[in-house]
Amino acid sequence: MVYTFLPNEKLKPMNQKPVYILGGYQTDFARNWSKENKHIVAMIREVLEGGIMETLLPIEDINAAFVANFAGELYVNQGLLGAFLVEADSRLTGIPSTRVEAACASGSVAILNAIAFIQAGIYDVVWVVGVEQMKTVGGQEGSKYLGRAAWYEKEAKDIDFPFPKLFGRLVDVYDKRYGIETKYLAAIAEKNYANAKRNPNAQTRNWYMSFDHANTIGEYNRILSGKLRLTDCSHVTDGAVSLFLASSDYTKKHAKKHNKKLESIPRILGWGQTTAPVEFDKKIRESEKDNYVLLYTRKAILHAFKKSGVKNCWDLDLVETHDCFTSAEYMAIDHFGLTAPGESWKAIENGVVNFNGKLPFNPSGGLIGVGHPVGATGVRQILDAFKQVNNTAKDYQIENARKVATLNIGGSATTNVCMIIGK
Repeated sequence: MVYTFLPNEKLKPMNQKPVYILGGYQTDFARNWSKENKHIVAMIREVLEGGIMETLLPIEDINAAFVANFAGELYVNQGLLGAFLVEADSRLTGIPSTRVEAACASGSVAILNAIAFIQAGIYDVVWVVGVEQMKTVGGQEGSKYLGRAAWYEKEAKDIDFPFPKLFGRLVDVYDKRYGIETKYLAAIAEKNYANAKRNPNAQTRNWYMSFDHANTIGEYNRILSGKLRLTDCSHVTDGAVSLFLASSDYTKKHAKKHNKKLESIPRILGWGQTTAPVEFDKKIRESEKDNYVLLYTRKAILHAFKKSGVKNCWDLDLVETHDCFTSAEYMAIDHFGLTAPGESWKAIENGVVNFNGKLPFNPSGGLIGVGHPVGATGVRQILDAFKQVNNTAKDYQIENARKVATLNIGGSATTNVCMIIGK
C-alpha cells in the first residue's frame, strides 16, 4: 500500500486569509558567540535590527513575537526566552512574546503559531525569531542535551551521541527494506558542502569536502553508528534568524509605501504538521506494512501539498529539507515523491537534486552545510525559501524559483512540519 491519509481524515483548504513574508535576517552561522563573550540577547538583537533594516518595517508596527528555542536552559542556563525579545529593544516592551519549543522543529512551529494569530485577525505583524547558542559546552555534553529531543530515559540516557545512532538506524531500516549504498549518502554530503560555498552565512563555506573523503572511512571520517559516518552529520552551531509575517491588509499598505505590488511579495501557500510517536522503534513498527519508512513525515508533506494546491513534487522549484544527517535527506527524497519509496538513490545518481538539477534539494547548503542551531533551523529554512521566491538568494539563487517547499523535523521525525512558500 502507498500511504495517503488516515481513515476518516478530512483536510480543510488553506485559510483564505493569506499570510505574507516581509523578510528577515540571519546571523553568520560560523560565529562562536561565547568566544565573542556575547549573551544570547545579543544574537536576538542583531537579527531584530538586521530584519528591520531588510524589511524597512517600523518596529512600532510589531504586534506580537514568538521565539523558537530548544534548550536554552541547558546551553546558556536561561529560560523565559520569550521575555528576552523585549530586552532586544525597549520599544517592544508590553507586546505579547512567547517561547515555542518543538526540538529541531521549534522554528517551524513558532511560525505556525504566528500564522494562526494573523489568520484569526488578532495580529497584523508578528516577529518570529529562532535562536540557539550551542558552542557553550563540549561535544559530549552537548550530545546529552540533544538527547532530550528523543525519549531520554529509553533512547538517550547513558548513550554516547544518541542522535547519530538513531539516524544511523534509519539507514539500517532502508537497507533492510530496500538496500542502500552508502556512496549515495556521501554524495548528499558532498552536494550540501558544495552548495554551502555559495552561501555567505553558511558555517562550512570555507571547509573542504570531496566525494572521496565523504565516502572513505578512516581517521578523519570515522563510523558513528551502523553505516553513518562523521561526514554524514550536521554540526554544532550558534545562530539566530528573524522573520516578519504580516496580514494581507498590512502588507498592502507596506507594499504601497515602498512602491511594490502585493503579488510580488512571497507568502505561505500551505502547510502540514504531524506528530509521530516519540520512540524511533515505534515509528518503524507502524510503517512495516507501508511503503514509506516514516509515515507521519509523508503525511505532513501530503497535507502541505493539498492545502497549497501542489499536485506533486514537480510543481516545486526547489526543496529546503531537514538534513541533520544525510539519512534524513535520503528519506526526504522519496517521501516528497521524487522517486518510488526506497529508490532515492536514483534521484541522486541522476543529479535531479543537484544545484542545477530538475528539483534541487538544499541549494543553501542545508543543515549539513549552513549549520544547525536547533531552534533557529526552521526559521532559517523559511527565510531561505523567501529569498528564493523573492529572487534575492544571490549566489545560491535557483533561476525562476516560484514555489518552494520546506521540511523541518524535530526529534527522530517526531514533529514534522512541511510548508510551501510562493507568490
